[in-house]
Amino acid sequence: MSGDDPDLLARVFLTRVIEPGDETAGRWVRELGAAEVARRLKGPGGPLPGVSGRRWDGLRARALRAEPERDLDLARAAGVRFLGPGDGEWPRQLDDLGDARPLGLWVRGRASLRMWALRSVAVVGARACTEYGAHMAVGLAAGLAERGWVVVSGGAYGIDGAAHRGALGAGGATIAVLACGVDRPYPPGHAGLIGRIAEQGLVVGELPPGDHPTPSRFVLRNRVIAALTRGTVVVEAAHRSGSLATARAAQRLGRHTMGVPGPATSGRSTGVHELLRGGAVLVTDAAEVVELVGDMGELAPERRGPVLPRDLLAPGARRVLAALPGRGAASPDRIARGAQTTEDDAIARLYELRALGYVERHGDGWKLTRQAMISVRRARGPG
Repeated sequence: MSGDDPDLLARVFLTRVIEPGDETAGRWVRELGAAEVARRLKGPGGPLPGVSGRRWDGLRARALRAEPERDLDLARAAGVRFLGPGDGEWPRQLDDLGDARPLGLWVRGRASLRMWALRSVAVVGARACTEYGAHMAVGLAAGLAERGWVVVSGGAYGIDGAAHRGALGAGGATIAVLACGVDRPYPPGHAGLIGRIAEQGLVVGELPPGDHPTPSRFVLRNRVIAALTRGTVVVEAAHRSGSLATARAAQRLGRHTMGVPGPATSGRSTGVHELLRGGAVLVTDAAEVVELVGDMGELAPERRGPVLPRDLLAPGARRVLAALPGRGAASPDRIARGAQTTEDDAIARLYELRALGYVERHGDGWKLTRQAMISVRRARGPG
């Protein structure tokens, strides 16, 4: 994250001026470039095409108050980085959103967002969930984490919180996509949970530091969850539930859409049942989810060697890979000790290595894949 990059600085500026998902502004950026759009918003002259004079004046007023260098400084102080399209950590599947693609993402946490998103599933649902719904979300998320999948949700009360807790409780990876600044946990009652996710996983958002959520921002946030992941599972949703927007966005993007059925008499499951009648796949456990998304999640046929040579891995990932035993599995804390890092950092690296085909989860531990064992033995030399 460098303020010396004009395009990046312009995108930081635009996250303060443009609302998430604004396709008109997205078209401006695609056609003119972020720096030119920022210049036009700050300088004299008439509006860019597609907006009224009144709306342009509103954007200009926001532009006058924007301070991108200050936002970057606040982000650094909070342990937050900014990613733009083209960054090595940018998840390319977000480009499927076209002109509604995020202008950039603010990210809190150690792991590589791009690597984690390669094998990720969204688990979303009602805020006012039942005990049954919470139980199913926890079990699904824990099962996905145990199979080496990253669980993505929105950090909200109800099903979202249950999904995050299920993944964390299984020693797994989870991403919270927020509708506010990632330095400002929302809802406030989940400040502890979101802080834990930032330590063991990733917290992601489109809005700059300190920005607050609004009803429209919650809805627009859902398109990011849908685009980021290989599929979306809905656990409990009434007819008007916001989680259905995530599922419908997933359908439009060609992602897998799944629903967990509830009692026929439960109003909290009417939206899920409607989704199932509309073509979503019924699932009841993590194995069924992986059976569906695995065809897409396994990004290539079985390989004879790792995706990347070991010397192209980041130094932290190389140390974690070297700390795995040549045979059998090891626990994350043992791997962390061998790599001289924290357990949270080791877990983050293990999920990155899992996405690249080097390691696989085995119960509560991790072990080298068959393809990686050859590379590691060669690197360690004879003996």
